[in-house]
Amino acid sequence: MQHEQTKINKILIANRGEIAVRVIRACRDLGIRTVAVYSDADRTALHVRYADEAVYIGAPPPRESYLVAEKIIQAAKQTGADAIHPGYGFLSERAFFSQMCQDEGIIFIGPGPKAIDTMGDKQTARETVKKAGVPVVPGTEPGMRDEDILRIAPSFGFPVLVKATAGGGGKGMRAVYKEEDMPELLASARREAESAFGNGDVYVEKLLVGARHIEFQILADMYGNTIHLGERECSIQRRHQKLVEEAPSVVLDQDPDMRRRMGEMAVKAAESVGYVNAGTIECLVDRDKNFYFLEMNTRLQVEHPVTEMVTGIDLVKEQIRIARGRRMGPTQSVMEPRGWAIECRINAEDPYNNFMPSVGRISTLNVPTGPGVRVDSGVYAGYEISPYYDSMIAKLICWGEDRSEAMLRMRRALQEYVIMGVKHNVPFHQNLMNSFSFMAGKFDTKFVEERFSMDTYEDSPSEDELETAAIAATLFAHRQRQLASQVVTKNERDTSNWKWVSRWERMHR
Repeated sequence: MQHEQTKINKILIANRGEIAVRVIRACRDLGIRTVAVYSDADRTALHVRYADEAVYIGAPPPRESYLVAEKIIQAAKQTGADAIHPGYGFLSERAFFSQMCQDEGIIFIGPGPKAIDTMGDKQTARETVKKAGVPVVPGTEPGMRDEDILRIAPSFGFPVLVKATAGGGGKGMRAVYKEEDMPELLASARREAESAFGNGDVYVEKLLVGARHIEFQILADMYGNTIHLGERECSIQRRHQKLVEEAPSVVLDQDPDMRRRMGEMAVKAAESVGYVNAGTIECLVDRDKNFYFLEMNTRLQVEHPVTEMVTGIDLVKEQIRIARGRRMGPTQSVMEPRGWAIECRINAEDPYNNFMPSVGRISTLNVPTGPGVRVDSGVYAGYEISPYYDSMIAKLICWGEDRSEAMLRMRRALQEYVIMGVKHNVPFHQNLMNSFSFMAGKFDTKFVEERFSMDTYEDSPSEDELETAAIAATLFAHRQRQLASQVVTKNERDTSNWKWVSRWERMHR
């Protein structure tokens, strides 16, 4: 099947912060001009400085600027942009925005409105993938009244999870552990969903205790090619917000057959809606290694760099290539990632005070560098952290040939990271990297909330965890000794041979 290939000369990035900077860099590599949009709060932002052009779109609150689709479309037409990249958040998963771009003859660098619409509603997504034979967590049907939900939910067995159908980021979500708490928490979830998304619909599903959150990166082009680029482990989270991600997952690294089966399921789920471009299939894996479809994110994920580090594939470039109507670069699913990558989200929040957000001006900023270290950021010394947007300062990503090396590099990078002027969560990440459970890969989605604290790393490690950590450290130390094939001893003299020769020549002139 042939598709018309389209030339893209200029891309408008309908976003801000580090993801806008990330997209601008990919465009520069491809020789494509860029347009930034900005609010009053972002006049001096890095993405505004880096873009070829910038258009002012309104006041700091997102509903008056970054969420106003008409202003974004107008900015694209005004600057002659051929395409719009939505980044993540804001308008990235709004089907109507994808449709508006199509109607105006502007390329939307993402999936079509139908796929966003289907997968954006969690209940519709569940029903769609179920028809394709994809396993889902037991739950209620969409559009049920409270009395019906209260009658059916106990049959799943407590605990259960109330979730907003149009939700995301933990909004409109409540865990219910006792039947008597159900009515109050159900009403509370509906109110929050209505406030956050303008849609109070909720559904209930079985809450898997001790589950891990594992997702698969999907790429699909217009020629019927759909592949996955391996998995990411996203179980280190707090209040349903991810804090640390890694690729591959400890669980699937030990079970290649499970990786194959989950990857096939992820591809099948994407194909069930005719998906095109980059997307993510999120899954829950229980203690018995049963996996279930959770939801699909129809956009680029915050944690996409860990996949890039272990595959060598630039996902933003691939998104642009696919949007141009070309075949994507990779042709086969990635079954054996190269090395290991870990990402820590560096946020402006106080880990010693219940992760309270922090605002203010960054007075000093020293960013870590060195082998295997990548920092995706949109800030600089003198930058103002605003209360209007999320608290992310940067993403710190470290790569190693194995998980041990990635963790050691992350520890070193965190130690080098200096941020002054606002409170930040670097100390949290440092404590986490020293946690016995994290080192041993023994954690689930409730680990941070239930078994981790900033005062003590966690409960005393079990003998198994200590043994696993000791073996990992021993193997890494052995490998480092093997690599140190050239041993340089200290010079017998107190200075270098070059200096001695120079002194000798001066003495004999």
